[in-house]
Amino acid sequence: MGRLFLNYKQKAFICVPIFIVICVALIWQFPNVISDDGTVRWYSVLPPLMAITLAVITTRLFLSLGIAVGTGLLLALGQQKLSIKSFYTEVVWFVRAVTVGNNGIDLFNFWVILFVLFMMSMISVVIASGGIGSAISLLSYLAKGVRSTQLITALMGTAIFIGDYSNAMLVGPTMRPITDKYKVCREKLAYIVDSTSAPIAGLAFVSTWIGYEVGLFNSVAETIGLDSDGYSMFFDALPFRFYCILTILFVIVNAISGRDYGMMRRAQKRAQETGNVSEPDAKVMGGIKVDSDFEKISTQILSAFIPLILLFGLILGGLWIDGKSANSILSLSTWKQLSSMTNNWGEIIAGIVNIILETLKTLFTLEVFSLSAWRDALSNANNVKILASAAISSFIASIICARVFSKRSYSEILTAAKEGLSGALLPIVIILCAWGIKASCDKLMTGQYISSLLSDVVSPLWFPALVFIVASLTSFATGTSWGTMAILIPTAIPVAYVLDGDVYGITTMICLGAVLDGAIFGDHCSPISDTTILSAIVSSCDPMHHVRTQMPYALTVAVIALLCGYLPAALGLPSYIGILIGFGVIVLFYYLLSRFQKE
Repeated sequence: MGRLFLNYKQKAFICVPIFIVICVALIWQFPNVISDDGTVRWYSVLPPLMAITLAVITTRLFLSLGIAVGTGLLLALGQQKLSIKSFYTEVVWFVRAVTVGNNGIDLFNFWVILFVLFMMSMISVVIASGGIGSAISLLSYLAKGVRSTQLITALMGTAIFIGDYSNAMLVGPTMRPITDKYKVCREKLAYIVDSTSAPIAGLAFVSTWIGYEVGLFNSVAETIGLDSDGYSMFFDALPFRFYCILTILFVIVNAISGRDYGMMRRAQKRAQETGNVSEPDAKVMGGIKVDSDFEKISTQILSAFIPLILLFGLILGGLWIDGKSANSILSLSTWKQLSSMTNNWGEIIAGIVNIILETLKTLFTLEVFSLSAWRDALSNANNVKILASAAISSFIASIICARVFSKRSYSEILTAAKEGLSGALLPIVIILCAWGIKASCDKLMTGQYISSLLSDVVSPLWFPALVFIVASLTSFATGTSWGTMAILIPTAIPVAYVLDGDVYGITTMICLGAVLDGAIFGDHCSPISDTTILSAIVSSCDPMHHVRTQMPYALTVAVIALLCGYLPAALGLPSYIGILIGFGVIVLFYYLLSRFQKE
């Protein structure tokens, strides 16, 4: 990969002088700024700045975030008299900030970790049971040619939204024999897999990503003093996820048109004319295979269908009931009300029946079709507790289904569950690091410093696009979208909030989407990204061939997202109009390509 990427010394030669110049400029021009909370020193920007610099140079996320968090802790200590007592106080404050909070006991982080653990375990058991693999194998029989094969692959990638890793590991190996049959190049398969995995997982409100995103949003909401919770902010940002939405549309239009350009066209032409789905010099790094017995498809599908339907039902029903019904059976106030009743069993039973009737009335009212009603429900519901409870219930259901329908042994189920738990360790550690960065920035008031510094310099019109570009570059250099989110959300969103006039306005909402989308775009283009490499491996494609053929497509969508999405939205254009314009540009692009491109 060194052919396309700088080595450590070259990156250090570029990044370290930039780091020093930024520090010197801040010391010289803006040593202190006055915020509403008092005087904030220039060194408050060191933790996130150091995290980005080290991550770019070393590409080691945990090391970079760990050093940045430690630096923040030491700088916080430096603001007061150094002593064993002050050191102990700061460490305790930091540990509480990352775990249960410093203002009373807050179990939000605990529920987020539970959700990630059981969600990953449930997905692992469902995959091991053969349920999802069987469903994909059944759908793959619809592929009849080059275009339909690509379209079915794209639709499968969009349908498997529960996680980017599980998406890639299911779609790539399942469709590879079919794409080979119809001479679709491996580079194209890897592109479709990569460009539908992370975007759809990032957009889905039920996925392995949602707990992480909600955790970051909830933390920044506390920092800037918002009443909104992380789940509501996720839905607020959803209309402004221009890159992810347009990427999925781009993949589908590309498959339907049957047209390619750049190095992808050369690769596809090679496959069609010579039958060589890979370049002669390709270094294939793997050949992961999904096994599914067609004769058992009818039962194995239930092993995926039942846990996932249960997951959706519990999350949607739980959010609606808890958020909209004050008399909900699930609410704490209900049980307090019942416990205060007399010992008259008739009165208690009548109270329970009344609660059930009110709950059913709430569930089956036409209000469930109102977006504003859902927004209110999501704002009022205890979101992460419901997510965690639904994940635990679905995990139990997946074990039962794997045993009953797929006839898996207990040892196989246990192995799958353990693999899911081990797979959850990476996102959990990243989440903890993100909370650590957030705690360091809170202590040093980093957000207030940057906000005060930029509020009179940066226009709200350009800031969302700037955030998208910075997130893209950071993700490209570090190879991690989650790490980019962890670094930029605590620093960029407070600035957007100030630019909105200290209200939760349109600039803040757009920037929420811009950070998430920029992180995914940079990840798509990065040759050191784990999802980029995984997509190549499961497609039996050379990772570098995948990067160089995918990058022009990703850059095309990013430019369209900037020009048709982020900039017009900042001007006040409704997001759906920007998406429609972007979709129209994509269709026009391929129409012109078909007119001027010779076969």
